Amino acid sequence: MQMTIKETAIPGCYEILSRIISDERGSFVKTFHQTVFQTHNLNTVWLEEYYSVSYSGIIRGLHFQLPPHDHEKLVYCSSGSVLDAVVDLRKGSPTYGQHILLELSAGAGNMLYLPKGLAHGFFVTNQSATMHYKVSTQYSPEHDTGILWNSVGIAWPEANPVLSARDKSFLRYSEFTSPFTF
Repeated sequence: MQMTIKETAIPGCYEILSRIISDERGSFVKTFHQTVFQTHNLNTVWLEEYYSVSYSGIIRGLHFQLPPHDHEKLVYCSSGSVLDAVVDLRKGSPTYGQHILLELSAGAGNMLYLPKGLAHGFFVTNQSATMHYKVSTQYSPEHDTGILWNSVGIAWPEANPVLSARDKSFLRYSEFTSPFTF
């Protein structure tokens, strides 16, 4: 089963495309292949995995963990679709402070690999979406944080999305002092 790995505009951040096999029973998608990941020098050790179910008009993010609990992350959408956002917080990176937007959907079977030092969030673009996250470190509440969703110039499709109280409380990007380096 083929996997294609394409670098995005942010160094070290990759879109991973997996072939979808469909028949009368439904579909089948490979979400991880150790040899393919190792060939591209991507992390192959995942310490935790999560999924979230979110509804239309919701933004989750922009989240990350601070060092020493920062992590690589692999995200994909197993039902529905989202507009996924990634912000480069690594000082010295040629894309420091910049972001990318990418649609992730169950229909496309695509995934996004994030290196350490990137903030991540998404906007649900249909009735509901299920997002899966693999991370290379364990959750650490005292290191878990984010930046304010609308403080970095992302063209979100909704001006007044549904947000958690936590996501509304994050510092603006301009107030955040990054501990990450490229």
